[in-house]
Formats: sequence, structure tokens, C-alpha cells
Amino acid sequence: MPKQKTVSDREFYLLRSGKTILRALHVVGIVGGAGGFIYGLDIEQWRNWWILAMISGVLLMAWEIWRSPLWAVQLKGACTIGKVGLLALCYPYPSLAPYLYSFIALLSVFIAHGPGNFRHYSLWHRRVLGGKEIKG
Repeated sequence: MPKQKTVSDREFYLLRSGKTILRALHVVGIVGGAGGFIYGLDIEQWRNWWILAMISGVLLMAWEIWRSPLWAVQLKGACTIGKVGLLALCYPYPSLAPYLYSFIALLSVFIAHGPGNFRHYSLWHRRVLGGKEIKG
């Protein structure tokens, strides 16, 4: 396993704060756009929130891939990519949008707050990469 680069306390604080701010902006964008998206309101009422959600989401994905390219093959990354795919299905199937959006929200909670051995499981390697492995 490659050795991880050590960072100073200041660098760690800045990186951690930056990611927290980006996550907060993403949540605000998702919440701001949710009602309009789910209830089919005029896009002018929620477009800016949606743009915030999409830009912050892309930046969060880029951040994770920059930090560890393995993110994309771990369940946390694969599910995030899957969520984008489900979101894309809302365009050709607008009647399914509320259900897809709700499923995406539930999936987000399970991935964000699930145990490390679940989130860090690699679909490619068929084992946990990072986090605590469960032996047995």
C-alpha cells in the first residue's frame, strides 16, 4: 500500500474546512432545488439552487478522485456515480422524478453514514480498501 503524504496541522485544517464548506453548499443547493424539482415548479424558481448543487457535486467528486482514485471503485464512489445516472433518468422519465429523487436521497444517507467497511468496499478488488476490515 502506498505511503500517504503527511500534511501539517494547518493544511489539514484548511483541507477539512474546504471540504466541509463544499458539502454544506451542496446540501443547500439540493434542498433549494428539491421542491422545484419534485413538484415540477417553473425552473426559474429553483435553477440557481440546482446549479449550486451540480457544481458543488462535481467539485466534491473531483476532490474525492484527486484524494484517492480508488474512490471510484469503492461503494461510496460507485453509488455516487450511480446517483448521477439515476438523476439523469429524471429527464426522459419526468413522472418518475419524485421517486428517483427520493431514492437518491435515501441512498445518500446510507452511503454517507454507513459503516466504513461498507463504504470502503471495492467492487473491483472484492475487499475493503481503507477503513476497518471485518475479519471472519
